Amino acid sequence: MPTPAIEDYLKTIYQLSDGETPVGTSAIAERLGISPASVTGMLKRLAQHGLIEHELYQGATLTERGREEALRMIRRHRVIELFLVEVLGYTWDQVHEEAERLEHAASDLLIDRMAGVLGNPETDPHGHPIPSSGGQFRPPDLPRLADLNEGDRGVLRRVSDEDPEALRYLARLNLIPGVRLQVLERTPFRGPMRVLVEDREQMVGLELAARLSVEPGA
Repeated sequence: MPTPAIEDYLKTIYQLSDGETPVGTSAIAERLGISPASVTGMLKRLAQHGLIEHELYQGATLTERGREEALRMIRRHRVIELFLVEVLGYTWDQVHEEAERLEHAASDLLIDRMAGVLGNPETDPHGHPIPSSGGQFRPPDLPRLADLNEGDRGVLRRVSDEDPEALRYLARLNLIPGVRLQVLERTPFRGPMRVLVEDREQMVGLELAARLSVEPGA
């Protein structure tokens, strides 16, 4: 069975590459907060186990087995997050770190039972799609709010979940999955965007808008 460290690497490679594009050592090191030398050593180990294909200076790509393991961890993480919110009363800014710890200890059976209690949900509290127990996973490719033009409308579908402070701020602005948006104005020189959130105008900085995925025209 993969160790927690291996599971973290596989999940990280998948998330950085969307399961397809080779991922460089420096990107993995930055995401995991460790040295590039440590990453190089682990990538060699993952390749020996048949979990990735790794070419020097080209990056790492998951094998089919590696992809299955990565999706299993992503499913665990997102089901746990939703269970913490829906059943245990956590807020959406509290669950990411808890899920990071719990995902390595939970069995697939426990995750399936938790998903069943939740009604086999399709998304986590931040709008990210949950892979099925069979590994089916085709997340829609959605543009970021930061990439929309003036006048564009849509529905907010996904929010980056790694910054608790940002999540608390987004909740105050009512920028949560499912709300309807319209870009009213893009201020010059990379200034904030003026956005209609349901029936209330909000100013959203570009850095924050880059963390929000929108289904256009919905």
